Amino acid sequence: MSDTARTAGPVAPHAHGHVATIDDMAPVMGADGEFHAQDEAVDLSGTPPEAWVALAFFWVLGGVVFYQFFTRYVLNDSAAWTEEIARYLLIAVVFTGATLGVVKNNHIQVDFFYRYMPRRMARAMATAVDILRIAFFAAAVVLTLMMMLKLGSNSRMTMVDLPMNWVYGVCLVGFAMMAFRSVLVARRHYQRGWTVLERPMTEMTDD
Repeated sequence: MSDTARTAGPVAPHAHGHVATIDDMAPVMGADGEFHAQDEAVDLSGTPPEAWVALAFFWVLGGVVFYQFFTRYVLNDSAAWTEEIARYLLIAVVFTGATLGVVKNNHIQVDFFYRYMPRRMARAMATAVDILRIAFFAAAVVLTLMMMLKLGSNSRMTMVDLPMNWVYGVCLVGFAMMAFRSVLVARRHYQRGWTVLERPMTEMTDD
């Protein structure tokens, strides 16, 4: 690409703000031959609360794993409780982090067949997916609660004398938040009249 083309300004982006190739991006080298790249400002205002909870669990998990490594390889006296607690913390990270997948609606989905469906059929199927997702997470909440009530306080952790229901409680809250977020996603789909399944290249923030 010539210097004139590079300094003339950025090429207009394609639909939804995406660019086709690297040449379509704004130039980073100025006429003086110097690079003038600038990072975008970090904006955390739209971060959902579940993300901060998942981050907190992740850092606690990292601390426990580091302590396990330190006691095993430095002190040569491994803390026996760290392996079990790290496993439970990983479960907490997964169930709180999975809620973010529901918020962004980017869990694994199969949209291949929607390309060949009539528009009304695709709309009906996408709505059915939203309803079934809500029903699935709601059923998971009920089943988890039933299991917790059945276990009561009799089931304890192996190395630490704490109730296993603490772990299942995190799973219960995770399922409950996923069910709640699924309702919000379904409402968003209803308001704009289409879902990501029908338009795979879009995101939840697109109108």
